[in-house]
Amino acid sequence: MPRKIFPNKIISPLQAIVNDSRSVGIILCLCTVFSMTFSNWGATREGWLGFWETTFHLPEELHLPHGLLHVVNDAFMAVFFFLVGMEIKRELFLGELRDLRKALLPVFAAIGGMLIPALIYSMINKGTEFRGGWGIPMATDIAFSLGVASLLGSRVPASLKIFLTALAIIDDLGAIITIAFFYGGKLQQIWALGALAIMVILWFLGKTKLKFGFWHFLLGLGLWYCIFNSGIHATVAGVIFAFFVPTRALHTWELRFHTPVNFLILPIFALANTAIRIDGGLIPSLDNTLNAGIIAGLVIGKPLGILLFCYLLVRLGWGRLPEKVQWSQMAGVGMLAGIGFTMSIFISMLAFQDPSTQNIAKIGVLAASVLSVITGCITLMIFRED
Repeated sequence: MPRKIFPNKIISPLQAIVNDSRSVGIILCLCTVFSMTFSNWGATREGWLGFWETTFHLPEELHLPHGLLHVVNDAFMAVFFFLVGMEIKRELFLGELRDLRKALLPVFAAIGGMLIPALIYSMINKGTEFRGGWGIPMATDIAFSLGVASLLGSRVPASLKIFLTALAIIDDLGAIITIAFFYGGKLQQIWALGALAIMVILWFLGKTKLKFGFWHFLLGLGLWYCIFNSGIHATVAGVIFAFFVPTRALHTWELRFHTPVNFLILPIFALANTAIRIDGGLIPSLDNTLNAGIIAGLVIGKPLGILLFCYLLVRLGWGRLPEKVQWSQMAGVGMLAGIGFTMSIFISMLAFQDPSTQNIAKIGVLAASVLSVITGCITLMIFRED
């Protein structure tokens, strides 16, 4: 019998952490605190910030990311979006969103939760240099929001967690569409045609009996490379590629990517993108229309949009609340949906070119996410179904 390298007393706790839906949110919180501390502590500040600003001296002809932060945001995050894409496809073909009557409520909730925050942000930043950041408060961090909901245990009924999952997935789809159409560069037609050709090949492969595997992922790399150079943001390639995964194989590939994405890629993303130097103090960094728009959009606009659109749908008789759920609990979940974190920080990087503006926006996203956690938890703890 082969000797075990690691004893069960080590493996079992690690497996428990990986399988616990709360773990990702906690790890992302710890990474954020760690990164912001190192970014503002005299002994480590320059080294930590300089590390993420590392550039690679690659030949321009290769047309590849030229810095460590670009690798994280353009390459690593494409893998994250591949997992998100598979989750979207699973929900559309196998999950709650397959049934139109069940799907209407989370779909309308997600639409309201995107439109109202974007409108609030745009009203606050009308005519300012920050007007292009309207997409930032549209996003919901699915891992964080579900992690907090799981921490609340029985205070969040199972039907409400299913609703939040479906809402967050539709929200992710909305964020992906926003990134693809509004936060890309000028379209490079040759590269776009190359991406289209690869998609056609992937479609033909899907009609054969070839098992989804090595050749598909090789083409997936080519798809990422073409989209990266096409002017469309490279992460969109991950979502497109996910829709070529056969429905019957979705569960298998989601399991394979779940651990590396949630416990490697997302923590690296958090470490890299919360390396924020705060020179003038935290409060002055929040005192601007940019963060007023982000915080108002996520903390107020998210729950307001979700509740308003759900209320209209129920009053019209086109939908009904999840089983054993009250409007007060819907409000609490709407507040948790204001946890933007990963997606909102990511869109902040795309919306603004100036690093200082990006940092200011990130601080607003973090502040809004903390407020959303606090208000959502208090609401769900006070108003619970007995």
